[in-house]
Amino acid sequence: MRLFLLLAGVLIAGLMTAQDATIRGTIFDQETGEPIIYGNVVVAGTTMGTTTDLDGFFTLNLKAGSYRLIATYIGFDTTTVDVTVVPGEVRYVNLYMSGSSIELEQVDVSARRAEQRSEVYISKVTVTQAEIRALPSTGSEADIAQYLQVLPGVISTGDQGGQIYIRGGSPIQNKVLLDGMTIYNPFHSIGFFSVFETETIKSVDVLTGGFGAEHGGRISAVVDIKTREGSMSRYSGLVSASPFQAKALIEGPIARFNPDKEGSASFMLTAKHSYLDQTSRDLYSYATDSLGLPYGYTDVYGKITLLGGNGSKLNLFGFNFKDDVLFQGVANLAWDATGGGFNFRLIPNQSRLLVNGTISYSDYNILLREGDEDPRTSGINGFTAALDFTYFGQDSELNYGFEVNGFRTDLRFRNFVGITIDQFNNTTEIAGYVKYRQVAGRLIIEPSLRAQFYSSLGDFSVEPRFAFKYKMGERVRFKLSGGLYSQNLISTVNERDIVNLFVGFLSGPEERLFEPGTRRETTHRLQKSIHGVAGLEIDLSDRLQLNIEPYFKRFSQLINVNRNKLSEQDPDFATETGDASGLDISARYETATTFLWATYSLGNVKRDDGDQEYPTNFDRRHNINMLASFKFGRNLSWEFGARWNYGSGFPFTLTQGFYGQFNFLDGLDTPYQTGNPDLGIIYADERNGGRLPAYHRMDISLKKKFELGEYSSIEATASVTNVYDRANIFYFDRIRFERVDQLPILPSLGLKFTF
Repeated sequence: MRLFLLLAGVLIAGLMTAQDATIRGTIFDQETGEPIIYGNVVVAGTTMGTTTDLDGFFTLNLKAGSYRLIATYIGFDTTTVDVTVVPGEVRYVNLYMSGSSIELEQVDVSARRAEQRSEVYISKVTVTQAEIRALPSTGSEADIAQYLQVLPGVISTGDQGGQIYIRGGSPIQNKVLLDGMTIYNPFHSIGFFSVFETETIKSVDVLTGGFGAEHGGRISAVVDIKTREGSMSRYSGLVSASPFQAKALIEGPIARFNPDKEGSASFMLTAKHSYLDQTSRDLYSYATDSLGLPYGYTDVYGKITLLGGNGSKLNLFGFNFKDDVLFQGVANLAWDATGGGFNFRLIPNQSRLLVNGTISYSDYNILLREGDEDPRTSGINGFTAALDFTYFGQDSELNYGFEVNGFRTDLRFRNFVGITIDQFNNTTEIAGYVKYRQVAGRLIIEPSLRAQFYSSLGDFSVEPRFAFKYKMGERVRFKLSGGLYSQNLISTVNERDIVNLFVGFLSGPEERLFEPGTRRETTHRLQKSIHGVAGLEIDLSDRLQLNIEPYFKRFSQLINVNRNKLSEQDPDFATETGDASGLDISARYETATTFLWATYSLGNVKRDDGDQEYPTNFDRRHNINMLASFKFGRNLSWEFGARWNYGSGFPFTLTQGFYGQFNFLDGLDTPYQTGNPDLGIIYADERNGGRLPAYHRMDISLKKKFELGEYSSIEATASVTNVYDRANIFYFDRIRFERVDQLPILPSLGLKFTF
């Protein structure tokens, strides 16, 4: 930690001596008070300029003197401001932009492309609310859970109980953040929907590998979701309904935005509730039995924003997410997640620092009842406290911070031979990181370092990471990143589970661990990985971009719950290693009326348990996604969307035979000669030696927007999921010798009223 502080101090001192003055500020929509995201700010008469971030914030480091700043953004009139700075001064200015009366049909240089030319941007996909809404959506409801599946390197295992696997990492190895807070189960049991409300989303950053030191505690990927602020200017909202769910949103000012006042405040509250278990009995009876699709959920999220006159901001937020699945006579699963906290952005006067912080608490509990067996239960609750500092230099940026996570896990379940696995742990993780970015001509370098201490395990992990981009020309950029990663949290999901509805959590084991297939004790009790990613960005035209990224992930230690524990003396945990390698190719074409997106992913995911090397059950070798969206008609009030997905078959372990299985829970009194045993399965020796049939599906949607007034409208959405009614396999019931398929064709009509 001393080394970390010394390094940060040296870098700050170097940056401070290199600059004379700083102009920083925020650009707002003059009418609504909303920040202008990725707006352009240039210094008149020079080649110097920058873009605003998600909060509309920008910073420029200049020599002392007088300057005119010019702010531009598509759909808004150009705004200018004159600023004079003296040596050593840090001047803050606000700029306010008004909507343009001129209809702009073309965008020559997008803000996205400008950011890609100034950032490394490797293994990172940024998704906006508009892109999520352009996707043909199941049940006529757009959701990030459906959009994640079209991204390169992302694999989903199914419509029902499906999970997200990113470049060879399992769900527990992906960190999902909502406004800086960790969400432990972001997806509902029916895999079409997440806990996040689309209309509240500001941006989604999906980091599929090789991410910087600002993110830690996971060894595969990060999904960072940020919500927008409520309206600062007027009360508004929406209500919508479809065969799948109903939802509502209300927002408005607490202290109305006024450019002449120092501050403002707003609120936003949203909720959605599913009634698919009721409607499916009549509308989709062909898709299931008389019980319908037994999935239910309720999500509530609220946020209050306080905005200062100098751009400083405080957000207070809270949520409750619930999920319930009832398979009559078979199983009942329910989980509940509750949490809240606050985050802030502080822009100190006369300082080049930008300070961000988050303090949050969450609680997640899940229960699964199966017949007369003891229920499986799992709970995790804890807090996060993080501080992040950013210092801006000329063509450089220093980011450093600290993070403390404390959580408690409680897990209990009985395995197939009646052995109870019961774990209760408290743990604390403390981390510090530093990241430096320098733009030097055509080269962008980004070294970073994370140091993380896992107190319950007594393990200290030092994780260097590095990224760079080289601009080979105006239209071609080469990029590279890599690093070391670690995590403590592990999952109860077993590789042989076909439908993983129950996902329990526990911290890394404090007991001794052994290397795969041996009795040699491991040197640490963490899960660890090494990432290496390369890539090419090619601007084939001003509107068409091609991205190519080969990657490799080495999972040097993975820890699993020993679900095959046969006696109390057997270890609770087992270790293995693994590799994930592949190639992701994506092409993007975008105009004011057309959005085209195509991806191809080649993947190879293997694990080694010491006895054999085998492909994982989510090892999809080939995955193709094609997405198209077109706006047309008067005022572009119509929108047509289509998506097609193809995936090669998942691996599975073949069945070799069956046997009568007695658990001998009554000891010698067990009637093994006359009793009726359960049917046990004898699996083939080769793990995951078979392959399921390939998966493919097409979804389409058509939207029409009816303007009712200046602020009110009705949007009707007709959608069809699985248009050509492809029978995609979900799983095969070995005992009953029955094939169970994914959901068939599902037409839907939804209405949304906005006011």
